[in-house]
Amino acid sequence: MARYRLTVEYDGSGYNGFQVQAGQPTVQGALEAAIKAFSGQTIRLAAAGRTDTGVHATGQVVSFDLEKDWPEHTVMNAMNAHLITERVSVLDCAAVDDEWHARFSATGRKYLYRILNRPGRPALDLGRVWHVKKPLDAEAMHEAAQALVGLHDFTTFRDVNCQSKSPEKSLDIARVTRVGEEVHLVFEARSFLHRQVRSMTGTLAEVGLGRWAVGDVAKALEAKDRAACGPVSPSDGLYLTGVVYDPA
Repeated sequence: MARYRLTVEYDGSGYNGFQVQAGQPTVQGALEAAIKAFSGQTIRLAAAGRTDTGVHATGQVVSFDLEKDWPEHTVMNAMNAHLITERVSVLDCAAVDDEWHARFSATGRKYLYRILNRPGRPALDLGRVWHVKKPLDAEAMHEAAQALVGLHDFTTFRDVNCQSKSPEKSLDIARVTRVGEEVHLVFEARSFLHRQVRSMTGTLAEVGLGRWAVGDVAKALEAKDRAACGPVSPSDGLYLTGVVYDPA
């Protein structure tokens, strides 16, 4: 028995989220089908994070076991050959010990949210950014975001269907910068609540548009009330960019 770790990127706009669902196209389903196609095994892989419908990834990590000890490059190349018609690509493959797990071994997750901030709608990046026509004040958004850093009860920014046992999370980084015509929001934490990033992004956009004052974000957080959250941003601009693990 051999265990493998894959680093995967995907365009989530063609899938009904990451997690496998009967009769629906999913990223997990595409990966597991590719594994079966070359190995003959039906497996259930583990992932560092279950992204929602339309959410993308440049650094998703998954792990799974195979009965045969295949060379790492063979696994990666064979999977990419069977994923040729999918919007999913394996970037790296490594053999790991049987104690290692894509989800439970992770010590951090990194997300990027891209907002295209210009009057003209996206053509090349349609489905990959959130298009906001009116000017955004990225500096004000960044200032407001600092109230979210640290250990907090994030009930305000937690989806009503979130299955996490506790609303408390420790947000390590919340950074907002302007990059040309785009505003980028970077969030890093050990883990996140369901739709927490999109909830925080939509709220911070209200600050950028001048509808909320900088201090209103802290007040919303302190309310511990989902009704105090701003509009939830669309899935289009969200990317899982990396997963952190302790050195072997």
